[in-house]
Amino acid sequence: MAHARRPATRPQAILRAWLPFKEAVGVTSVRTEEDYVEARATIEVLLDEIGDDESHPLADVLDYLADRVAAYEAEHAPIPEAEPKEVLRILMSQHGLKQGDLADCAPQGRISDILNGRRGISKEIAKRLARRFNVSAAVFF
Repeated sequence: MAHARRPATRPQAILRAWLPFKEAVGVTSVRTEEDYVEARATIEVLLDEIGDDESHPLADVLDYLADRVAAYEAEHAPIPEAEPKEVLRILMSQHGLKQGDLADCAPQGRISDILNGRRGISKEIAKRLARRFNVSAAVFF
């Protein structure tokens, strides 16, 4: 049996939901550097709350903000095509991070091995890095 489609929401109903959402989240579009910084901070808070639970009720909010940040980065700080270790190096530089700052993704020694070409980036670490930097995991393969 096919599911009945939900009737199109009226603009006033969207507005009643949007304004409190916008107030609670703080930033809902990323057009300026200030928006970008605020969105990144909110994403970090959401990542701490959600962890790896993709079914968490806030996961959609995280995805929404990550998409806004990714669009801003694509326009203002595009990631050039490069070897995965170089992509990681570029992202770390853009975000002002050192190897130890990526402990949520992999141990510092492993990050060092990756950056020095002694080790590749595993799929699991690629997923963690992608989530950390709000990029596709494909940039690390």
